[in-house]
Amino acid sequence: MLKKAVETYLGIRHAAGFKLKDDAFYLYDFARFATTQGDTHVTSQTAIAWAGQARLESQRATRLKAIIRFARFSYTADNRHEVPLQGVFCFQRHRPTPYLYSEPEILALMDATERLGPADSFRALMYRTLIGLLATTGLRISEALGLQFKDILTDGLLIRETKFCKNRIVPLHPTARLALERYIGERSKLATTNDYLFVSTRHRKMCRQSVYGTFKKLLMGSGLPRQIGQPRPRLIDFRHTFASNALLASQEGRDHIGQHMLALMTYLGHAHPSSTFWYYESSPPLMADIVKACEHFIEENTL
Repeated sequence: MLKKAVETYLGIRHAAGFKLKDDAFYLYDFARFATTQGDTHVTSQTAIAWAGQARLESQRATRLKAIIRFARFSYTADNRHEVPLQGVFCFQRHRPTPYLYSEPEILALMDATERLGPADSFRALMYRTLIGLLATTGLRISEALGLQFKDILTDGLLIRETKFCKNRIVPLHPTARLALERYIGERSKLATTNDYLFVSTRHRKMCRQSVYGTFKKLLMGSGLPRQIGQPRPRLIDFRHTFASNALLASQEGRDHIGQHMLALMTYLGHAHPSSTFWYYESSPPLMADIVKACEHFIEENTL
């Protein structure tokens, strides 16, 4: 009974374009657990007991949220399903402080790729191009690694089925396009039919785990300073740096920065404005502007 309800729920959500890989795993596991308890419908007690098996509070909260979404859907067809209360497991996500790269640091990371082995391999050029592309476009690492030759358009890069199942076109600066064209010229010489721009030494699509491992080596080789109390540089921080710099360089001056938030939200592929507003917090100059604006507002309204 529960398994069939899970299949119905996932089938409709998948048809709507949602992937729900984690939810599918959770829901089938929950259905098996609940069935062994003799349940034919969602009950709050069983849902909380199942979610509570997770080791971390964050995992418990995530598991229960998946059941709540499923229960709400199933309740509309059969009111014997119970919808568990939210907030049973209290977890508040804390975003890690981003590391904002300076231009010399980005160049140092790109130069460090020259020391990647094996000698005379395509690997050095690939990582140099990848880092440059991340820094100049603000792409997510998954989006960059998913690029194929057919995604290189006259207007820019076609980003397919992104984090929120949307397509968008990301324009390229002329210098970035020139560097990418040079890379593609060398990439096309590889003896492979693989259509992905970034490939492993075995000419397969590059996986994120490999990139993360190599990036750690590049950090060590570039000499980027790591001081106590400072955030650790990450690949996603190229995206944070791009967004912060885009806001700082907004046309018509930073007094009109609010007018550019919607454009940046669309460019980055964000589903919610709050995801874009967060970039204010990552940049001290932007926060300083906000403080000045608040002080000016208070002064004008207290006279």
